[in-house]
Amino acid sequence: MATRREKAAQTSAALKEAARQLFATRGYLNTKISDITAEAGRAVGSFYDHFASKEELLRALLADMQATAGEALPDHDPDHDLSDEAQLRFHVAAAWHTFKTHLPVMVALFQSSMLEAPFSGQARTRLAEDTEILRQHLELLASRGHQLPGRPAVVAEAMGAMLAMFAYAHLTAPEPRLPDDEAIDTLTALLHRGLR
Repeated sequence: MATRREKAAQTSAALKEAARQLFATRGYLNTKISDITAEAGRAVGSFYDHFASKEELLRALLADMQATAGEALPDHDPDHDLSDEAQLRFHVAAAWHTFKTHLPVMVALFQSSMLEAPFSGQARTRLAEDTEILRQHLELLASRGHQLPGRPAVVAEAMGAMLAMFAYAHLTAPEPRLPDDEAIDTLTALLHRGLR
């Protein structure tokens, strides 16, 4: 028999999975908490035992997405040289596959950003957080005398924004979609030329 903690974990997982399903089919803005609980087969009140709001649920899903990104780089070498095309491709592929695996979360993030107050800076804060690894690699390149097209933090944010928007546009497009290898190779070549 499942313990109270196991049941709570099962409910949380069911709510997250239901949210992913609904964000993928209805979108974030058109999904209500009652839709999520109905899809998960749970009572509406159980939602609030785990999340204070739909926004908090989205933050939990984003944390799961970031954990997947970390798993995609399990033996991540902080000394990676992004001016090396193979090492750059490794990072681009990890980002692409994370976006693809967590596409409902990407959809929700893009839609939820439309609800943010103009000039709040929330999108830029998220972008800076999401591109931290890129920034660290670029700072290393700069410290070794590699000339970048701008400050490492700004270049990392530009790279991250391009990767995310390109992935969002292509992964949410109707079939036939751009093949993964073509997307990864194109992004890698473009970014590599920019870093040279």
